[in-house]
Amino acid sequence: MNLSLDNKVLSEVIAPQEGTLLLAKKAALVVAGIAFLAIAAKIKVPMWPVPITMGTFAVLTMGAAYGARLGLMTILGYMIIGALGFDVFAGSSAEKFGMTYMMGGTGGYLVGYVLAILMLGTLARAGWDRSVPKMAGAMLLGNALIYIPGLIWLGMLYGWDKPILQWGLIPFLIGDILKLVLAAAILPMAWKLVGRARG
Repeated sequence: MNLSLDNKVLSEVIAPQEGTLLLAKKAALVVAGIAFLAIAAKIKVPMWPVPITMGTFAVLTMGAAYGARLGLMTILGYMIIGALGFDVFAGSSAEKFGMTYMMGGTGGYLVGYVLAILMLGTLARAGWDRSVPKMAGAMLLGNALIYIPGLIWLGMLYGWDKPILQWGLIPFLIGDILKLVLAAAILPMAWKLVGRARG
C-alpha cells in the first residue's frame, strides 16, 4: 500500500503554525491529550455483555487528530504518569496501580495503544481521516493493533489453555463497533467544520 504522507492532521491546522507559540501549542496539546486519555479511561457506559470503556475511543481519535509524532509523545507521557502510580488507567485503583497494573492483564493492550496511535497518525497523514469509509478502515486496523498484543500478552501471562478470546476479545466487540462508528464519523465531521471556518 503506497501512502502519500503529505497531508496535515487536525492539530496542525490550528493556529499558531510557527515559532515559540507553536511549541507552546504542542505542549498544551500533549497535556490536554494526557488528560483526555485519563478521563476517557474512567468513563464506563452501561452495555451488554460488558460496560463500554472509552479508552480505546480516546486513543484512536487522538492518534488521528494529533498525528504519529505528537500522538506518540502524548501516549508515552500518559504511560509514564501511569507507571509513576497515578490512577489514569481504566482498571487501576488505589490498590493496584503503576507498574503492578501495567504488567498485569492489561499490559499488552497498553502496548497496543502505542502501536494504534502510530498507525492512526500515519493514516491521518495520508488523508484517511477526511472520509468516513477510510476512517472506519483506519479504526479497524487500529483496533486490531490494540487486540493483537493484548491477546498475546494474556496468553503468555495466563497460559494458552485458558479461554483467552473469551476473556480479552469477544465481550468487547459490540462496544468496539459502536466506538468505531462514532470515531469514524467525528474526524471527517471535524474536517468539514475546519473547512467552513477557514472558508
